[in-house]
Amino acid sequence: MIEEDARNHPIRDSQQDAAAARKLPDTPQTRAPAYRLAFTDNEFLLRDELRPVRLQLELLKPQMIMDARGIRSTIVLFGGARIPSPENRDTAKTPTLGELSRYYDEARKFSRMMTERSLESYGAEDVICTGGGPGVMEAGNLGAHEAGGASIGLSIVLPHEQAPNEYVTPDLCFNFHYFAIRKMHFLMRAKAVTIFPGGFGTLDEMFEALTLIQTGRMQRVPFILFGTAFWHQIINWDALAEAGTISREDLGLISFVETAEEAVEIIDNWDYPCA
Repeated sequence: MIEEDARNHPIRDSQQDAAAARKLPDTPQTRAPAYRLAFTDNEFLLRDELRPVRLQLELLKPQMIMDARGIRSTIVLFGGARIPSPENRDTAKTPTLGELSRYYDEARKFSRMMTERSLESYGAEDVICTGGGPGVMEAGNLGAHEAGGASIGLSIVLPHEQAPNEYVTPDLCFNFHYFAIRKMHFLMRAKAVTIFPGGFGTLDEMFEALTLIQTGRMQRVPFILFGTAFWHQIINWDALAEAGTISREDLGLISFVETAEEAVEIIDNWDYPCA
């Protein structure tokens, strides 16, 4: 790799100098933190003052990898990490979580259906994108895996251990420190946003995306909520419109469905702007 870069770049690049620095004699001077090349010095890069640089790196790395893979559009799938698969519904922490397990299957089916058509574009369009964790997120990546296609997992470092689920495509399995940059990557390529029952994290992601669409900061796309009864029970949408805190027309930004087939039909009939 370094020899190839040397042929392409007349000026020595960072890889060459990093390799050369590793071969220096071991002396008090070369061991001193001040002598380390800035871009190889983790202690320096993790300083508070370097936060703007880390934000940029976290934006660039997934962007460059997805660009290299030719990914042009994604189907975003949000949903609860605590929702079990139907075969594990009896071990759910609450009866409601057990009942919601049917949406695990719907997420799995929906992702499989969308990935089958993604393969028609050689994985460039309609790539499933989840938060990379368990529950509904696992179902989404599993469905894509079963269809023989790739899927994206945007994980986040949490205080409690949470490894990516085993069905995320390894080369598209990303890890974030900054929630804000992760949210940007969820929506930058989104051709549709699907929301399954979930908790605080799901609600956060849902309302953030909905606000961007409502305010015109993001192009309107299919915004599909699975589980009509669940969403109407926890959020009084009509009360928001009646209070005047949103307009009645804003309610039209949202579609409610129960099945994968209904969601696919909405996406198929959407009037997307011409490229």
